[in-house]
Amino acid sequence: MNRETLHGWGRTMPGVATVLSPSDETDVAAQLAAHHGVIARGLGRSYGDAAQLSGGFVMSNLDLGGVSAISEQGVVTVGAGVSIDELLALSIPQGWFVPVTPGTRQVTIGGAIAADVHGKNHHVDGSFGAHVLAMRIVTPVGTFSITPERDAELFWATIGGMGLTGVVTSATLRMSPIETNQVLVDTERFANVEDVMASMLERDAQYRYSVAWVDCMTKGARMGRAILTRGRHASRDEVDSPNLKAPGTPRLFIPFNAPSGLLNTASVKVFNELWFRSAPKRRENEPQPLATFFHPLDGVRDWNRLYGRRGFVQYQFSVPDTASDTVVAAIERLSSSGVPSFLAVLKRFGPANPGLLSFPMPGWTLALDLPVGPAPLPQVLDDLDELVLSAGGRIYFAKDARLSPDKVRAMYPQLDAFLDVKRRVDPEHRISSDLARRLDLTGR
Repeated sequence: MNRETLHGWGRTMPGVATVLSPSDETDVAAQLAAHHGVIARGLGRSYGDAAQLSGGFVMSNLDLGGVSAISEQGVVTVGAGVSIDELLALSIPQGWFVPVTPGTRQVTIGGAIAADVHGKNHHVDGSFGAHVLAMRIVTPVGTFSITPERDAELFWATIGGMGLTGVVTSATLRMSPIETNQVLVDTERFANVEDVMASMLERDAQYRYSVAWVDCMTKGARMGRAILTRGRHASRDEVDSPNLKAPGTPRLFIPFNAPSGLLNTASVKVFNELWFRSAPKRRENEPQPLATFFHPLDGVRDWNRLYGRRGFVQYQFSVPDTASDTVVAAIERLSSSGVPSFLAVLKRFGPANPGLLSFPMPGWTLALDLPVGPAPLPQVLDDLDELVLSAGGRIYFAKDARLSPDKVRAMYPQLDAFLDVKRRVDPEHRISSDLARRLDLTGR
């Protein structure tokens, strides 16, 4: 077990976290027994404070590795510290793809379970937890092998539980078969957000993958103009050079932090105009590599430096189908605020899984990247919280950095059931995080 110190500031209190690097389940159990105040951490791609614990112990899962042989049915057991990138490097050449992937491959399997990540196919395949057949988890009261049938309460508290029930050490997944490393993509431009949402409602069921880029800087009849891309995996006879080569390492990188204020209202408007005009009005069956379609930002290392030293806030909410007007209202609030939105992504969600704190609900989700700096930003985010709350929606914990605890119980009605499970496996409240402290998810 290696140990180092991590200096940082959490939302709850400033301090120094001690980073632990256990090598196996026995080591994990020993560290949980020895320390009060522990949280697991993968590759640190959560946008907020979910994997931070100021003044406590952060337990890296990166040494919890290993990938089993993939069965003929696509079943594989993977160490919690293995990244989606590492898994795909092994699985794509064998004709298998992860059943659900977020927008980056640089997420560990343990992190994907903790955040119950979703992708462009939730309306068809659900979130990551729906494809977990079993997992091993070390808690302060013992180590468990759990499935959706064996200790279902702990299983579904862990799926989307932000690491607060214990440390996942491995998981058994069912992968998806593929014949090539390409996706056939249909692209279409829409004049406004109402038009793109109407098309998604009408036709998304015909596609396995669907996502829309939305321009939150336009107003009036062009408010929320969008580029919608939808696709499916290509078969061998549908592409000119079928192969199963895995994605390579990024060739581009951002070597320094951009000047503060580079992404301002004027520059983002120019970028959005160029981006919208560069997309085809309509194009069908365009072959795209898996990496281009699923993980475009992974092609640019340190892309976050474009936001400068102040960084950015990512804000993602989901609302039910009956509250689709909330999406329009949120975009209207942004477009009228003067707060630049460099990236806005709209997707459809299908049925939710039983995860007690899982984020997706049937309906819509909108994710926003907002540079830190504009004076109206805090008020805009507070206004968006109220819109989401009044619509019966919720905020994604994995991307939250500033939600207030009084809103959490309304957004997550199964919170008490989750806390009951947490108290059962962590009666001394050894597992915590800055996010858990801030939103009162500790179970005390």
